[in-house]
Amino acid sequence: MPERTAVYPGSFDPPTFGHIDLIKRAKKMFTNLIVAVAQNPRKKYMFTAEERCEMLRKITADIPDIEITSFCGLTAEFARERGAIAIVRGIRAMSDFEFEMTLAVTNQKLNPEADTVCLMPSEPHFFLSSRMVKEIAAFGGDTSQFVPPEVGEHLKRKLGQSE
Repeated sequence: MPERTAVYPGSFDPPTFGHIDLIKRAKKMFTNLIVAVAQNPRKKYMFTAEERCEMLRKITADIPDIEITSFCGLTAEFARERGAIAIVRGIRAMSDFEFEMTLAVTNQKLNPEADTVCLMPSEPHFFLSSRMVKEIAAFGGDTSQFVPPEVGEHLKRKLGQSE
């Protein structure tokens, strides 16, 4: 079977059960999966790229043959550099569709060798977002149904809520 590499880019700020769901499902489709933590200097992140990579490595340790790395720049170029035939994206709701379609068309123009593969999260994670998790954590809410314990601990430390 020929090697099939895909890139799953995202902010992962913080990584959630929804991200893990998509990683596991994408890994079934591709021989190599690169989970690529985006570093966009125009975005403000709660966690550094190193922290996000560290959390992802911990919570995906049971998933064989995936690579966790970070990148800065265009996803289409990163996919080309890594020899990826696909860029994996998640679509949670119809509100995501227009943005993801525009992004897919743009990436196709920048890198015709990589197709965009959109996956819908499994039902329990359909409306889950990192933004929502950060909001719940900021107000001291229980994030255990949205993120693994390791991520929950990182959130508490970052917000000064450690016990």
